[in-house]
Order: sequence, then C-alpha cells, then structure tokens
Amino acid sequence: MKNRLSLALCALLLISLSVPSFVFAQSPTQKPSSGTSNARRMGLPRGRGLSEAAAAIEQDFNEALSVIQDNYVDGNKLNYNTVFKSSIIGMLRTLDPHSNYYDREEYDEFKTDQRSEYYGIGASIGNQRLGEQVETYVLATFENSPAARAGLRFGDRILKVNGAEMAEKTSLEVRDQIRGPRGSIVKLTVERAANGKVETVELTREAVPQPSVPDAYLLKPGVGYIDMTHGFNYTTADELSYALEYLHGRGMTSLVLDIRNNPGGLLDQAIRVAEQFLPSGQVILTQRGRSGLSDRVYRAENSTPDQVPIVLLINGNSASASEIVAGALQDHDRALLVGENSFGKGLVQSINNLEYGTGLTLTTAKYYTPSGRLIQRDYSSVSLYDYLRGAGEAAQKPTGPESHTDLGRPVYSGAGIAPDEAVKPRTLNVAQLRLTSPLFAFTRELVNGRINGFESYKVQRAIDFEHKLQPADFPVNEALYQAFKNFVVKNGSWSAIAAQLDRNRAFIELQLRYNIITAAYGRVTADQVLIEDDPQVARALEALPRARQLSLSAMRREK
Repeated sequence: MKNRLSLALCALLLISLSVPSFVFAQSPTQKPSSGTSNARRMGLPRGRGLSEAAAAIEQDFNEALSVIQDNYVDGNKLNYNTVFKSSIIGMLRTLDPHSNYYDREEYDEFKTDQRSEYYGIGASIGNQRLGEQVETYVLATFENSPAARAGLRFGDRILKVNGAEMAEKTSLEVRDQIRGPRGSIVKLTVERAANGKVETVELTREAVPQPSVPDAYLLKPGVGYIDMTHGFNYTTADELSYALEYLHGRGMTSLVLDIRNNPGGLLDQAIRVAEQFLPSGQVILTQRGRSGLSDRVYRAENSTPDQVPIVLLINGNSASASEIVAGALQDHDRALLVGENSFGKGLVQSINNLEYGTGLTLTTAKYYTPSGRLIQRDYSSVSLYDYLRGAGEAAQKPTGPESHTDLGRPVYSGAGIAPDEAVKPRTLNVAQLRLTSPLFAFTRELVNGRINGFESYKVQRAIDFEHKLQPADFPVNEALYQAFKNFVVKNGSWSAIAAQLDRNRAFIELQLRYNIITAAYGRVTADQVLIEDDPQVARALEALPRARQLSLSAMRREK
C-alpha cells in the first residue's frame, strides 16, 4: 500500500509539471491526459532533472507515512485515500486556488456536471425547521421525472432513504443518498403533506436533465429575458440559440441576459455563446500558456450574429466561462453590464484522467479579454477561504492596468469584470431568514386546503410545467397576509418573530407567492416571481436605451 501511494504521488508531481495544455473547458476534439507523465513515457531514469526532485519527495513521503503508521495513536486505522488525497491537494494549494484533485466519487460528480444531467429522481429538496428538528422536504419535482411519476409533491417530508433515517441531515446529505447509478433503485419513506400518511415509494434512478438555460420569456412586450445561470455545459450554446429563436418569434427587440451565479464550465461553449452576438473576426479571448505551445487567439466565426441590444447581468459568482462572455461583449461594446463585479478568474485548467478513476485539474494557461485584460484576482497574499469569500468585493476600485473597449471606454485588469452600472442585489436580513420556515409551513397548509377561506389556493394536481405565469396567479392579498400573521402568532415556537412581521411584509408577500407558484407550477416558473421584484433586473430594464445606443455605435464602428 505504501509503495503504491508514494509512486502515485511521485507520478502526480511529474504530471503536474509536464501535462499538455488542453484546457479545462477543453475543445471536444481534445482528449484528457492518460495520467502518464512525459518523463515516464520516455523512460527517463531517476536522478536526472525533475526526476531527482521527485525521487527525494517520494522518499520523504515514504518516511513520513511509515512514522505515522508506526507511531500515530490510530495508525492501524488510517484511511489511505484521505492521506493520499490531502497530500495532493496540499501540493496543489501551493500553486493556485483552481488546480484541484478529485477522488473517484468527486470526479464522477464533476464529469456529471459537464453533461447537463445527473442520475437521480428529479426532485428539488430543502431543509426546514417546523418543530424541534431540521428535516428535509420535497419542494418541487421536475417534468417527466421519477419523482413526478411517483406523485411526490411540495411539502412531502423525507423520513428515510433506503431505510436509513434522514432526520437532522442536511439536504445535501439527503441528496447524495438519493442519487446513484442510472437504473438503480432507491426507496424513499415519506410523510405525505396532503394527508400525513407515511408511505415508502420505490423509484428507479434516471438521467435528470439540468439545462443551462432553464427559462426564457418576455419581461414585458419586446424585452426578452434569458436565464443562463446554471453553468456552461455541452449543450449551452445550442440551448441559448433555441431561446433566442423562441424570443424573436414573440417580438423581442432587446434582451436581458442573466449570467449571475453562473460558475462557468466549458471553454468551447463560452466561445460559441459569445460569437452568437459578435461578427466574424472579432477576438473573444487570447490564451497564453507556459511554453507558448498552448497560446491561441479565439475569434468569432459568425457571419450573421444576433444584433439585439443586450443588458448582461453579472455578480460575484459569475466566473470563468461567464467572465469570458462578459469580457468579450463588454470590450466590443456589444452589451451593457449591470450588477456587481464578477469573480475574477482568468486561469485556464486542463483536465487529466488519473489512475483508479480519479482526476486532476491543473492550471496550464491564462486568458486575456479582447482589450488585453487579465481579470484574475490576486491570490498570493490571502487564504483560500478569503479568496473565495472575497469574490466580487475586491474590484470596487481598479487594481490593474487600464485598457479600452472598441469605443474607447476604460476597463481594468486584475479584479474581475466591473459592471458598467453597479447595482446591489436583494439581500435578506436576519428576521427574513427566520421567516422562511414559517412561510414554508404556512404554504404547506395552504396548498393542501387546510387554511380556512382559501380553498382556491389548494393545489391537488400534478405540477403544470407548461403554465405561463400571469399576474392574477395566486395573488397575496390583505386577507391572505392576515391569515399568515394569525398562523405565526398561534404557533408558540415562532412568537419571537411575530412582532417583526409588518416590517417585513413586502418580503413575506414575495416569498409566499414564490412558494405557492413552486407548488403549482414548479421551481423554474416560480423564479419568475423573484425576477419581477429583482432590483438588478429593474436597473437592467432602465438601462436598455443606453444598451441600444451602445450596440448601434459598436455596429457603426464595425462597418
């Protein structure tokens, strides 16, 4: 065991210094590394160049592991996977925050995320405290999913998964228990929200789509909205193309494109997304690696780009591929950016398949926006925690060299993509966070017909996923608000927040309608309720005339 670990660590050190530079978010024509270093393929002996350093490290690792095995109080119970994994991650953390190692389970999940699907039952779940314990409840099911076919509904409480108790477990822990190999069986014991009966349902896990463009609709006549917040996966560009066609067919003359909270993903998809709006020949990004072999300029190849004026929504969780799109559209004055500073990730990772089903992402290049910006935030003087927590905050003031857009507007390197119009998001105060559980509990009673006088809010049918949201759908009027107040006051466990209800009435009405719409029409449709009251979206609508003028100026310059 010791020899296998030390040899694997040695090989990984060599790999980290010699891998070819195909990028994370690599082109579909490129294949991940086999996990065999150039040094091993060429049969280089130890004691020459990097092999000598690796041999010394291998010896140190062997000795340290032997000392631990022989002397550590629980040395006979070592988890070798954890020892191996922590050694590699510790090494990678000395390089940069984005190079990473994945054990077999993590790497399988990583690859699943790139497929725009996962294997499970197709239900959205979440934790709520409705009594003494925190428990997990079904919030919504997805169309044509095993969960929907089994009749799982908003408010059903998950008691057991395959016989194991789920009380006090986080929804992420419950999710991991529910997911599994395609075609396998999972047994859920649930308490039905409709009647309180405890049932065990048997479901077969299937591929559940996770679209990267879950919704597209008109915010108002002529103004399209595209939700592209779920990452850049293999189908993202095609999904965007379909959404644009759909909206143009409904009279769209301007667009709000939302990439807030989009963590990025595949580089080729970011390029294909950007070039849907940029004419042929315009630079999308420049990639520069260590030796120059991986240097490359990516240009748009679209002779008929979409010319709709765009406001692009970004925030501190818009990262990587999202920033490639944002930087390209901003530098070419093709879109007006609204929101907050983006994450600030200008590093490109290669993906490497290692032995035993594990994987490694390693930074092999940097990318630059069309104006020459390197948007990577500084990570040399902060902890990983502070680096991740500080996303979107560090770039309130310019920190790097000044560049200019095609029309001469100043933009800066060093700290993400700064929006053209900065707008803070909606945030929740402590009282509002405490209200989420009573709001969920009240909705659970309401949609199951247990709130007197509001029988029309009862939802005892399958989710209508095709419903087009209307202003008249489940309004939260004065009577319903008062019913919620009475519900909270009568429950002694929530007495501490009763006095704060009127001060948070706007939040209560918004969240209550969101919950009801989720139960009736699903999570994607319910998100429209939040978008209608979103301060950043409101500013985007106000900025559309400026975006239109910017777009016209850019097109005139291009001609």
